[in-house]
Formats: sequence, C-alpha cells, structure tokens
Amino acid sequence: MSAASITTIPSTLRQINSVWLGGLVAVVLQIFLATPVLAAGEYRSVVVADPYLELRTGPGRGYPIFHVVDRGEKVDVLKQRTEWYRVRTDKGMEGWVERAQMELTLQPDGSRVSFKKLKLEDFTTAKWEAGLLAGDFGGANVISVYGAYSLTPNVSVEIWGSQILGNFSNGWMGSVNIVHEAFPEWRVSPFFTLGAGVIHTKPKSTIVQAADRSDQVGHVGAGVRVYATRRFLLRAEYKSYVVFTSRDENEEVEEWKVGFAFFF
Repeated sequence: MSAASITTIPSTLRQINSVWLGGLVAVVLQIFLATPVLAAGEYRSVVVADPYLELRTGPGRGYPIFHVVDRGEKVDVLKQRTEWYRVRTDKGMEGWVERAQMELTLQPDGSRVSFKKLKLEDFTTAKWEAGLLAGDFGGANVISVYGAYSLTPNVSVEIWGSQILGNFSNGWMGSVNIVHEAFPEWRVSPFFTLGAGVIHTKPKSTIVQAADRSDQVGHVGAGVRVYATRRFLLRAEYKSYVVFTSRDENEEVEEWKVGFAFFF
C-alpha cells in the first residue's frame, strides 16, 4: 500500500469527525433559530384590534404564552419567520405572534394590515452562495468550503476548497463544479453535480518517505438542499471521484459530506 495514496488509508480520527459534525449541527440549529426569514420593516407599527394579542417566547405553538397585549395597544413588527412575527410592545417587551392574530390588527390610521405570505421565490432568487461542509473522503476526514454563482434558477457554478486529514497522509483539493437543481421551487430540492479539479497529497513521516504528488480529479455526484430560512440552507451530498494518477491505474474515491450554506 502506498503511503502517498490518501484514498486507501482509513482515518483514525473518526471520533473527531463525529464530534466535529455534532458541533456543526449545533451551529446550524443556532443559526436557524437566530436568523429571521424575512425582515418586516414595511409593517413597522400595528394596533391590536382583537380583544388581545398573545405573545409567545418562540415562533411556534409549542412555546408558552408569557404576555397578553390588550386591544388598542400598539406593537412594532420586527421580523417574520414563516408564519410567525416577532413584535415589541410600547413597554419594550418582545415576543412572537402567529399570522392569524396579526391579520386581525390595524394600521395606526384604522385601516387593515395586509401581511405578505412568504413564497418559495424568497428562497431561490439569490445569485451568490457560500457554505461549509464536513464528512468522509475515502476513509479520511474532509472539511470543505465553497462559493457558488447561480447562472439560471436550475444551474450554478461552484468553486470548492477541501482539507483532507488522513492517518498516514494529508492533502488538499480544489475543484470547479457545475450543479443542476431540477426543482429549485421545492423546499427540499435534489441536485446533481459534475466537476473537475486537482488533489495534492502529502504523506506523513514513514520509514520509507514517499514524495508529495498532485493529480487531476473528476467527479459526479448527487445531493439534497433543504431551505431552512430565507438565507440559510442545509446541504448533504455524495460524490464519486476518479483520481487520474501518473501510475498505471487510476484511483476511485467515494465522498459524503453534510453542512450548511447561506445565500445572498
């Protein structure tokens, strides 16, 4: 077995990989909970017309009601997350109100308030995207970052950079990918990818020191994107690589990764 081959070396850092992925999930959840879907600056202030307005601690019926705003009082609308709105009372108290109750409020002049319903187009019209993923590359740990530009609603170009950490060798990889998203209007949207790039392998110290090497790579793959908020998505993907080595035989490597991205 060649020490320079990163594709056939099982990693001894699988526990680190699991911990890293667990931390990644925690970061994603924190981003999801902390990030508004849609700024609501266009609504500013509304007046409670129903007998009362119930404020919850979070955007969902599972969160407890901690305050009630009486009829005739004014609240400021701060942000929207799906069907829930974060509001602030005149006394500075902030909480979440469901859409059904917000539609019963009035503007300060007494006219009805029209709340725009969030559409999937709010998720998919952005041109630029950047993300962070981690997973397994042929038995080694891999951490990747990427940037993407959308050419059409279905096709985008991505530039990737990856750090590969194995037991006997480390490496880095850079690639350019074309991604086709068949159903960009779906909240859970599958995609296919095709790309090429370069991988550089650096063996660790061994009894017989192998030379560093750089090889060309090509890949095909598939995955799924889950639009979590207006600017954030979760992403999971699988890729099958062919490493075009200078030796008689090429190498085949399987990779899977999960992570998150934001777009703007």
